[in-house]
Amino acid sequence: MAEALVERGIGATRALVLDGDRVVGAHVERGDGSALPGAIHVARLTRILQPGRRGIMQLGDGEGLIEPLPYCPEGGLLRVEVVRGAIHEAGRPRLAKLRNVEGDSAAAGMVRAGPDLVARLKAAGHRVTLLGGPGEDRLEAAGWGEQVDAAQTGHVAFDGGLLTISPTPAMTVIDIDGPGDLAALAEAAALAVAAAIGRFDIQGSIGVDFPSLEGKVVRTRLGELLDAHLPAPFERTAVNGFGFVQIVRPRLRESFVEAVRAPGFAGLELLRRAARGAPGGCTLVAPPAIIAWLAARPALLAELGRATGGEVRLRADAALPISGAYVEP
Repeated sequence: MAEALVERGIGATRALVLDGDRVVGAHVERGDGSALPGAIHVARLTRILQPGRRGIMQLGDGEGLIEPLPYCPEGGLLRVEVVRGAIHEAGRPRLAKLRNVEGDSAAAGMVRAGPDLVARLKAAGHRVTLLGGPGEDRLEAAGWGEQVDAAQTGHVAFDGGLLTISPTPAMTVIDIDGPGDLAALAEAAALAVAAAIGRFDIQGSIGVDFPSLEGKVVRTRLGELLDAHLPAPFERTAVNGFGFVQIVRPRLRESFVEAVRAPGFAGLELLRRAARGAPGGCTLVAPPAIIAWLAARPALLAELGRATGGEVRLRADAALPISGAYVEP
């Protein structure tokens, strides 16, 4: 049984799933009230995009896209289920995806919450260990920083090569580079690809660009390795002569790679470092974009102030890179 180290922090819950000392899962879930897959709401239709096909629903403080759209006038109520959470795509964030379900829709509001990160980890059979309080940073010691860096850069090294993971609006693309024998490189990469997809919870359409390979036997072997090691459920195409294979997994939420690249993640990480620092007041120093994100969320700053027992101040420094944000006592 794998162990899940879970830390409920300011604005987010983080988790690493460990198989011994090896990280097999990395997760972050924001506590911003976003609709979770599996939740049931009675929501109000605020805008019809295409009659009978698509519309925008109001779910509490957020919105969702319903598709297909049953007959309902703008302003009317529908009972809906969240089938996919919101996704922070670069340049065009996607709303949560909804579907109409049967049941009473007389009054707007949440009917049933979707399972949160802890509930999902328990349902997956992991032994959950909740972390908190001062002392050793067990999450960091287990590899949190390394997993965040890998997801932010998209670079995952494996024996003999390198994966580059790039989310796009159409699919997540995984490119493979490395020297030496191409067949040996591709086989090692197949294991690394399967592990990365599971570790970062990459969902939806995934394109993997292996080296161009000659011979059906070698390409069949790659497919067999993927079938044996990819997290279920999934479907895939055959590996073609150019080395390309498409994998499709159910899309319920954004991947860890997308989550750490989303606006605000760097601010949440800065809050985490401040909360784990010495008690008393502090100043959060960061690039202007991070400071603006934090300033727009006074509730998070107030929570940090309560956790540290002091005043929290913000200072923008345009000379700092995103990774250069720090906490000043």
